Amino acid sequence: MSCASCSGNIEQILAKLEGIVDVSVNLATEKAMIHYDPTVIKVAKMKQVIKDLGFEPLALTTFDAVDEDQLRKDKQVKSLWRKTLLAVVFCVPLFYVAMVPMLEMVGLGWLPLSVPQLIDPMENPLIHLWVQVVLTVPILVAGRDFYVKGFTALLKRRPNMDSLVALGTSAAVAYSLLNIWHVYQGHYHMVMYLFLETAGVIVTLILLGNTLEAISKRKTSEAIKKLMGLTPKTAMIIQNETEIEVPIHDVEIGDVVVVKPGEKIPVDGTIIKGNTAIDEAMLTGESMPVDKHVGDDVFAATINTNGMIQFTATKIGSETALAQIIKLVEAASGSKAPIAQIADVVTGYFVPVACFIAILAGVLWYIGTGNVELAMVVFISVLIIACPCALGLATPTALMVGTGKGAENGILIKSGVALESAYRLNTVVFDKTGTLTEGKPVVTDVILMNESRSADALLQLAASAETGSEHPLGVAIVNEAKEKGLSLFDVDTFEAMTGKGIKATVHGKRIFIGNQRFMEEQHIQLDAMQLSPSRDLATLGKTPMYVAVEGQLQGIIAVADVVKASSQKAVATLQQLGIEVAMLTGDNKQTAEAIAKQVGIDRVLADVLPGHKSEEIKRLQQAGQSVAMVGDGINDAPALVQADVGIAIGSGTDVAIESADIVLIRNDLMAVATAIKLSKKTISNIKQNLFWAFIYNMICIPVAAGVLHLFGGPLLNPMFAAAAMAFSSISVILNALRLKHFKA
Repeated sequence: MSCASCSGNIEQILAKLEGIVDVSVNLATEKAMIHYDPTVIKVAKMKQVIKDLGFEPLALTTFDAVDEDQLRKDKQVKSLWRKTLLAVVFCVPLFYVAMVPMLEMVGLGWLPLSVPQLIDPMENPLIHLWVQVVLTVPILVAGRDFYVKGFTALLKRRPNMDSLVALGTSAAVAYSLLNIWHVYQGHYHMVMYLFLETAGVIVTLILLGNTLEAISKRKTSEAIKKLMGLTPKTAMIIQNETEIEVPIHDVEIGDVVVVKPGEKIPVDGTIIKGNTAIDEAMLTGESMPVDKHVGDDVFAATINTNGMIQFTATKIGSETALAQIIKLVEAASGSKAPIAQIADVVTGYFVPVACFIAILAGVLWYIGTGNVELAMVVFISVLIIACPCALGLATPTALMVGTGKGAENGILIKSGVALESAYRLNTVVFDKTGTLTEGKPVVTDVILMNESRSADALLQLAASAETGSEHPLGVAIVNEAKEKGLSLFDVDTFEAMTGKGIKATVHGKRIFIGNQRFMEEQHIQLDAMQLSPSRDLATLGKTPMYVAVEGQLQGIIAVADVVKASSQKAVATLQQLGIEVAMLTGDNKQTAEAIAKQVGIDRVLADVLPGHKSEEIKRLQQAGQSVAMVGDGINDAPALVQADVGIAIGSGTDVAIESADIVLIRNDLMAVATAIKLSKKTISNIKQNLFWAFIYNMICIPVAAGVLHLFGGPLLNPMFAAAAMAFSSISVILNALRLKHFKA
C-alpha cells in the first residue's frame, strides 16, 4: 500500500462484504484486522477481493516462525534503494542538460551556478532532445510501480497516491512527446518546452521519499521487533538423563529444561530444581533481578543471572507470556484511535477531489492565459503535492511507537481506543485489596497485657494454636512466627469458630484467639484499658485479635493487609496530573478510611459488595466523570469493563486481565500514572501530526493551483511539489519517533 487511499479502499470494500463485522486496515503496519462470521464468508473470499483491488494479501507469520514479514520489509527497502540510486544516476545529468539552458533562457546566466552547456538546444535540438529522452527512460523504468499500480487503481475507480504521480508525470511526458513531434516538424524552438526533466525529477524525489519513509516506518515497530528477537533459538532439555540441545520449536510442554547462569529462559515454566535470580526487565521494566526458588514460575526471554536451574515447560511458542505481550502490542498498534476517523473520512474523498482541482485549475489557467505550459505546470503540481500520505500515517505511526514504548515499560495498551480514552481520564478508582495493598495479611503489632511472657513467646504460642487454621489472619500469625525462626508446639486439640476465632490446646494449656465478642462468649472479661489498644489499632485499619491463655488475657496480635510501597507515591503523582483518586472496597468504612489516609486518598467508597462495584463506577460516569478502574481480582472484572478504561494489575487474575483495556505487567502502581502520561503524549503527538498534515494540504494545494501567481507571486514548480510531498510524510514519521524518548 502506498498511501491512506490504498488502505481506505481495501477497508471500504471489505466492510461491504456480507459476514464482515468490522475491519481495520493499517497503513503503517501493513496489516488488516478483520472480525468476521466464518459461517458466512471465508478467508479465501477476502483474499480474492484484495487481489481484485490490485494488492497481494500475505499470511501473517507465527511467533516461533522465521520473521518473514521483517525479511520482506528489508527486501522492500533494498529494492527501493536500488531503484532510487538508478533514478538519481540518470536524474542528475538530465537535470543538468535540461535546466542549464533554461537558466540562460530566463536571464539567469550571470549566476555563479551558471556553467557551460554540454549541448546547445538551439544549435543541436535533436541531439539535446534525444539525450533527455535517453536519460528519462531509465528513471521512468525505476518508477514503473507508480504507473502499474496507479493506472490499475484508476481503472478500478479507486485512485491513490500512485495514480496522482502516474497522472502528473504521464501528462508531463505526453506534453513533451507532443513537442518532440513539433520539433521534427521544424519548430525547433519547441525543444525548450519539454517537461521530461520534470517527470524525471518527480519520480526520483518520490522514490527517495518512499525509501526514507520505509526506513522510518521500520523504526516505529522496533519495540515489537526487539521483543521478537529476545527469545533464544535453542533450548537445553533433559532426555534419558542426558542434556541435549534442541531448536526452540521442538520443546514440548512437560519437557525438563536446563538453564545455566547468564543464559536466557527459552520457554515459560515452573522451577523443579535449583535457586537463582532472574532479570525480568524485558517483561516488567523492573531493573532488579527477582529471586526464584522451586515452585516459582519463569518466563521466556528473561535472563538467568547466577544459578543453574531446571524447570518444567508449561507454555511454549505462541502461548508464552512474551508471545502474548507481542500479540497485544501488535493488535494495539494495528488498531485505530477514534481521533483517526476524521483522517479516514478526509482521505476517502481526497484523491478524487485533488484530481478534480488539478483539472479545473489547469483548464482555468489555460482559458485565462492561453499558455499551455503554465496550465501544465499547475495541473502537474496540484496532482503531485496533493498526496494524502501524511494524513494516513499521522495516527498509526504514533500508535505504533506509543504502544511499543508502553510495552518497554511493562504497560500493555490493548487498543487505540484505550489509549485515547486514557488521555481523557479525570478520575482513577483503585480497588483496595491486592491493588493498593499487598493482598495478604501480615502481623503488624504484638501488644502484651502483662510481663509474664515475651512478645515472641506469645507469638509462638498463638502460631502453634493457629497451625490448623486456614483463615488468612491465622495464616499470617503462623507465617510471622516462621519468619522469626520460632519453633511451633504440637497441638492437642483445635476448633475453629466461624467469624469469631479458635480454641486450641497446646502443651496442655487452653488457648483462645479471636475478636472481642468471642472473648466475651468464653467468659474472658475485658476492661476499658484492655479494649483501648484494640480501638486504636482498628482506626489504623488493622484487625486486632485477642490471645487468652487459661482464661486470662495475655495480649493482642494485630494483623493488617499492608499498603504497597508504591501506592502513596502513585496516588500523589496522579493528583499532580490533576486527576481525582478514589478507593473502592468491600471493607468497612473505618478500615477503608484508615488505608485511604495512609495513601493520601480523600474519596472512599466502602462497604461495596462485589456485584455492586460496576454500579459505583456507573454512578461516577453519570456525574460526568471519565473513569479508570484499577483492580486485580475476579470481582473487579465487571467494574473494569464498565469503566472508560479498565486497568488490570499483571499479577492479578486472568479474568481481570482479559477484562481490562490496559495491563500493568509489574505490580507497581506508578505504572498507572505512566500509562496516562504516555497516552497524553501519544494523543498529543497524533494531534500534531494531523494538524501539520491538514495544514500542509490546505496551504500547498492552493499554492500549487496558482493562487499566489494570480497576485504576481511565484508559481510552484512541480519538482518542488514532489519534494514537499515526500517531506510531509517523512516529517510525520519523524515526529512520531520523538515518542521513543518518553521516560516513565
